[in-house]
Amino acid sequence: MAAPAQQFKVADINLAAFGRREIDLAEQEMPGLMATRAKYAQDQPLKGARIAGCLHMTIQTAVLIETLAALGAEITWSSCNIFSTQDHAAAAIAAAGIPVFAWKGETEEEYNWCLEQQLNAFPSGKKLNLILDDGGDLTALVHTKYPEQLEGCYGVSEETTTGVHHLYKMLKNAGKANGLLVPAINVNDAVTKSKFDNLYGCRESLLDGIKRATDVMIAGKISVVAGFGDVGKGCAEALRSFGSRVLVTEIDPINALQAAMAGYEVVTMEEAAPRAQIFVTTTGCRDIIVGKHFEVMREDAVVCNIGHFDIEIDVAWLKANAKEVVSIKPQVDRFTMSNGRHIILLAEGRLVNLGCATGHSSFVMSCSFTNQVLAQIMLYTAGNKEFSKKYIEFARAAEADEVTEGPVLKKKEADVKTSVDRLPVGVYVIPKILDEQVALLHCEHVNVHLTKMTDVQAEYMGLPIEGPFKSEMYRY
Repeated sequence: MAAPAQQFKVADINLAAFGRREIDLAEQEMPGLMATRAKYAQDQPLKGARIAGCLHMTIQTAVLIETLAALGAEITWSSCNIFSTQDHAAAAIAAAGIPVFAWKGETEEEYNWCLEQQLNAFPSGKKLNLILDDGGDLTALVHTKYPEQLEGCYGVSEETTTGVHHLYKMLKNAGKANGLLVPAINVNDAVTKSKFDNLYGCRESLLDGIKRATDVMIAGKISVVAGFGDVGKGCAEALRSFGSRVLVTEIDPINALQAAMAGYEVVTMEEAAPRAQIFVTTTGCRDIIVGKHFEVMREDAVVCNIGHFDIEIDVAWLKANAKEVVSIKPQVDRFTMSNGRHIILLAEGRLVNLGCATGHSSFVMSCSFTNQVLAQIMLYTAGNKEFSKKYIEFARAAEADEVTEGPVLKKKEADVKTSVDRLPVGVYVIPKILDEQVALLHCEHVNVHLTKMTDVQAEYMGLPIEGPFKSEMYRY
């Protein structure tokens, strides 16, 4: 057992034993992370890495953190959401010797304080040289206030759609204020992340959050899902599977057509607001549900968000214009409107699955987090030819970077100061060979028996037997 961290702030360190029991349980449902530990532990590919992580401090994240540590990394951690921390998970990580600054129910000021604290909490006394982010807040903070720390930084790996969107915006500002200063890996668009965490994860965790918060019957009710990306698809499928009649709103004609072809009625929010009884926003955009929508909602309409930030629902308008608000229990508020009707808001417009429940299941998070570990290794070992030679998946990943097949954007390294041997500054998608590796590590756990190509078949298809089996641009 490691000594407790010297610097940390959690709700109650006495919850550590409870957290450790749940971590032990989660490890059995996270085969990708455990296999990654076993495969690379001897080589310690992250030895010397100092990773500042900002991602929901849950039990599943604890398994990610301890995997990074097992591969040699020094780590500090904060949560990327004020309501998503599981306090027993944070306590267990602090007790294991890792500086963590996170507790459920932080204020905005406390949240920002936590980000600042972790930057100076590495046990070695040194600064970060890698960032692992979810939503982009930590990346933005370091770029804005501490850009000198990025000269020795190997890069950032970003977990979610919103954070990736910000990375591409930063890349477009290259050479200007708020421009990207380090290489970044877009973990979100790995197939084993976006098609698993976003779709299958939300398909289970959305209704877990709604049910725990309200105990409302889903069957027979009219629901509206704003956005029909991978998150929206999972949410719509979950609601329909429980017997809800689901409406979808969309701005993208391709996604709208997909929704229609899947049997959903595609409408505007103005059309949906007076009809629906359950509202779910999934877009990552702002002002999806605003005052004019609240004013026409039905009695006790349930309103929640499962997009990353709290900008989709205009909570400020609701607080300013409601006659009264009653807190039913933490993260469940009932607003009385001027027309006498009531609206039930979950998790103050933040992630309902983490604010009102425990987030995604361990197995699907193993898919996402194995991508994160491989991304951190890829960034940190970019100049390590011996490591790439030993592990063919990283050699193939390097080849993919050189070819720049797929949506890889770069800018001239000469524009940026660096003191380390790293990838050119740009936004990279997880290479297909690593994406397939993540899937492979999870197949046995769900009883998959893969078919293997013969040499003749491989030659006919022009594919290596070990993969990758699809081009970078293949759409699953």
